[in-house]
Amino acid sequence: MLKFHGTGVALITPFHEDMSIDYDGLKRVIEHVIQGGVDYLVVQGTTGESSTMTKEEKKSVLKASLEYNAGRLPIVYGIGGNNTQAILEEIKHTDFSGIDAILSVSPYYNKPTQAGIIAHYQAIADACPVPVILYNVPGRTMSNLTYQTTLELAKHPNIIGIKEASGDLSQCMRIAAKMPEDFLLISGDDILTPSMKVIGGHGVISVLANAYPAIFRDICHADLETSRMAAFKLLDINPMMYEEANPVGLKYLMSVLGICGDTVRLPLLKASENLKSRINKNLVK
Repeated sequence: MLKFHGTGVALITPFHEDMSIDYDGLKRVIEHVIQGGVDYLVVQGTTGESSTMTKEEKKSVLKASLEYNAGRLPIVYGIGGNNTQAILEEIKHTDFSGIDAILSVSPYYNKPTQAGIIAHYQAIADACPVPVILYNVPGRTMSNLTYQTTLELAKHPNIIGIKEASGDLSQCMRIAAKMPEDFLLISGDDILTPSMKVIGGHGVISVLANAYPAIFRDICHADLETSRMAAFKLLDINPMMYEEANPVGLKYLMSVLGICGDTVRLPLLKASENLKSRINKNLVK
């Protein structure tokens, strides 16, 4: 699965002030990241505010993204949640033309057992016509995919990797030590990407690559020293992307860069004046 090595960018969904989707803005975002050297696009992940999108809007954003991408890069589509049956229905009614894989977040709120998580993902992988990438983000879901669970799921022929956003390098090392040779270990934390690279990771699905794709090209594809130095440029601005919830800080940053507006959908609000001021002071040249 070399197509998913390097930088995947978790695309934002630009909105107009009236909360409708800004398709021109989306086109600019996609062109910006492709020209900046990312390796694949992730459409309608959590950074794309998928939780506040209707089914029709999600399909519309996917259709537009496929059109704007025009076959240049592989596309990963976000299909996940905490209702297994609803996910299976969504898979059943999704046109997978042009989709190379799905990214599926671990069930949130329900707090299932590890056995429940395994059964959930096995059902998705059995039903999905394209490969599945797991997504472990305990900070959002309140449950962790243990390394044992990940390794068990890695045995499924249609589960090809994991976006690991636990922030636990020890857990990631245990996955790397025993994962199948063709299994993808993908960083879900922008700043930890060089560390993941050292232990055997294959790249990142990134938030900040929306704004700084060329920096992530260096982080993922350059030698280790260049990779480290590129990541160090983001140390100050990276935590600001999450202070008021992703993608609030990112969308303000994108507006400063002139790529799209900073509107987010409720229950999120636009960045506070305090956050805006600090982002402005820490723009990466």
